[in-house]
Amino acid sequence: MIDDALKRRLNHCTALPSLPAVAVKIIEMANDPDADIGAVCQYISLDPVLSAKLLRTANTPLYKSRRVATNIRQAVSILGTHTVLVIALSFSLTHSLMKNPAPDHDAVFDSTIFWRRSIASALAARALGEKLELSYLDDLFLAGLIQEIGILAFWVIMPEEYGKVFASTSDHDVLLNSEREVFGAGHDELGYALLKRWHIPDYIALSCINSHSQPEPKSLGPTLQSCLAVSRYLADYFLYPHEAEKMTALNQAAQDWLGFDANVLIDVIKIMEVGLNAVEDLFEMNIHDPAEVSGILAEAKELLMIHDLSRMRDLEDKSQRDGLTGAYNRTYFDETLRREFNLAVQYNLPLTIAIIDLDHFKNVNDTYGHVAGDSLLAMVVKTVFDQIRQDDTLSRYGGEEFALILPGTAVAASRNLIARLKDSIAEIAYKFDGRSTIRITASIGVAGYLENAAQIRDPRDLIKAADSALYAAKHAGRNQIMEWDGNA
Repeated sequence: MIDDALKRRLNHCTALPSLPAVAVKIIEMANDPDADIGAVCQYISLDPVLSAKLLRTANTPLYKSRRVATNIRQAVSILGTHTVLVIALSFSLTHSLMKNPAPDHDAVFDSTIFWRRSIASALAARALGEKLELSYLDDLFLAGLIQEIGILAFWVIMPEEYGKVFASTSDHDVLLNSEREVFGAGHDELGYALLKRWHIPDYIALSCINSHSQPEPKSLGPTLQSCLAVSRYLADYFLYPHEAEKMTALNQAAQDWLGFDANVLIDVIKIMEVGLNAVEDLFEMNIHDPAEVSGILAEAKELLMIHDLSRMRDLEDKSQRDGLTGAYNRTYFDETLRREFNLAVQYNLPLTIAIIDLDHFKNVNDTYGHVAGDSLLAMVVKTVFDQIRQDDTLSRYGGEEFALILPGTAVAASRNLIARLKDSIAEIAYKFDGRSTIRITASIGVAGYLENAAQIRDPRDLIKAADSALYAAKHAGRNQIMEWDGNA
């Protein structure tokens, strides 16, 4: 939470605008579950600008109403009391704050950009809610609009100190961390304090601060704060579609907070496109040139598809890897060997496999513990990966056994590589606890298909042959390489 000194500066800052009387009354009614529809209409009617905006809102595509509202009472009838109050509050707050921009110190802070981003975030939050078929779209709109109000508050109460921090990064999350380091609080906490000072409904204020925290479990379903969190990144991308890192951040946030894939995000951007003109008109601020919007959607589709494919490849790769060492797992080895063996048979190609067994590895675990043993296994895998070709496959075959597939390689052609691997493993000197140096050697059994095609009829025969050669290498004293000679 913010410290007392920062809170005092916030409370005594005369530069922060006071809310107009109509906004104060609207907030009071928004906090009253029994607010009277007649009183709502009366107070909104006191502000001609607000009344006009509310009527225009009721008749925009955002609400898809078949009826046309010509007065405030009809608008309340179409939209409902709660929706009217939330919309009115959105316009009252922004109208008041936009008339009183933050101090301009060397143009580091651009209030127009701030409000463009806030309005885009409001539109994004509402679009996410619409896609998720949530019932509180206007709450999302208001919360999206004001969730970053703490940035504006920081700028107003300490422009010079905050200007240095604000100018140091364009990344929202980096900015938040920098604020906490320098001021002891982030703009999420300062914004929450300001919203509480203004008596904004608790559920709105809480959702704004909670959207800056860690994602809650997706099993809970979409919430106000999860939609708000994603809306920030969606607004950033919508405003700066040509900055690739914005899409990367959006894609990650959508996954973390809502579990969204690329197709869902494309639908949300389409919903934003439909509502964009209405929101720009209501706030009298251009977010995008109309000619740019269709291009943004097309580019978003392409980028999201790329990100989705990349994510799928990452997931597929993880499912094929041994979690400890990074070598491929046994399932991947079996599938790869079967495929390569079929190709070798079909096209009469050479194929060699080597089974690598770390000598006396149990002694390492018994003497130094499994943490040391696991680290040593990872070092062995890195050593092998550094020397094999991209087409070669190294898999963890068992506890301390690894299998290497060398496609298109005859046994004779593999000898130099396998000898280097054996020597490189023997050269590993793993420092443990800053005192002990652990060394290991390997026994390697090698077998080739083409040299023994008459005897090796399927992949299992090749594995048995390499296993037999490995047994001979161990029997010969370990730290040896043995090639299968065609004898059982």
